[in-house]
Amino acid sequence: MVVTMGAGVAAPGWFTQAIAELPEHREVDVGGGVVHLRCWGRAGTAGVVLVHGGSAHSGWWDHIAPLLAGTHRVVALDLSGHGDSAVRSRYPIEGWADEVMAAAEAGGIAGRPYVVGHSMGGRVSAVAAARHRESLAGLVVIDSPFQEPSEESIVRQLLHRPKTYPTRDEICGRFRTVPDQAVLLPYVARHVAEESVRDSGAGWGWKFDPEMLRKRLEDGRIPPLGSLRAVEASVLYIRCERGVVARERALQIASLFGRPATVVELAEAGHHPMMDQPLALVATLRTVLAQWDSRVRPE
Repeated sequence: MVVTMGAGVAAPGWFTQAIAELPEHREVDVGGGVVHLRCWGRAGTAGVVLVHGGSAHSGWWDHIAPLLAGTHRVVALDLSGHGDSAVRSRYPIEGWADEVMAAAEAGGIAGRPYVVGHSMGGRVSAVAAARHRESLAGLVVIDSPFQEPSEESIVRQLLHRPKTYPTRDEICGRFRTVPDQAVLLPYVARHVAEESVRDSGAGWGWKFDPEMLRKRLEDGRIPPLGSLRAVEASVLYIRCERGVVARERALQIASLFGRPATVVELAEAGHHPMMDQPLALVATLRTVLAQWDSRVRPE
């Protein structure tokens, strides 16, 4: 069954309670650009950094983070060019990786953080784990294909120009995930959509740099997969059953890390599990964090 934002499904209690736990907003300067953070839980304790996917933002985690904050400090960042963070002249993936580590420190996480990355954010998080190999306690990658988009996809994205809309309701009604996903919980999609837009004075637009792909292409391709051998932290790879990564590909990716990753499959989840299977995602994250917490965590 396809559930869309207009389906009129009432938000369940767990969701409204999670959204009511408003984050603390912080900022950190990284390489001359301001990076915006949302933080939950007690500062000065062990924690986790949540990294969104391409053209998304930290608000995608608003209903996930509070459900992890009972045991951990949780920090979600807007990568530069996304959300409320600065627009840059270039976006090397290494720069985004450094923003992740800066967010952990500025967000009040004590000791080595866990890092959870979704889609493009999974690749960013893996690069962070390779570049800062002694600074991560563990890495979770969610349905990241770890491959370049096709030439056709690149051309299509370069030709697409984001529009502005006269009202907030109209632009929120245009919200779609990329790639498109058949099932979106309407209350989640509506909240994320509302956090994805801003009024420029000339109309409502999306909160990401429309020139981001062009700027990234000018920087060349992303680091080779061989660099993942440098990752020393424990790694969990979450494959979404109805996502974009085939089971065989997930196993290939898992073998690329210095310590082979554990692969788990999120049943019935699309590529964006926070949109259709949020509680299953939370349960999986809670389980692995508890397992990793049971180890001795050198600071």
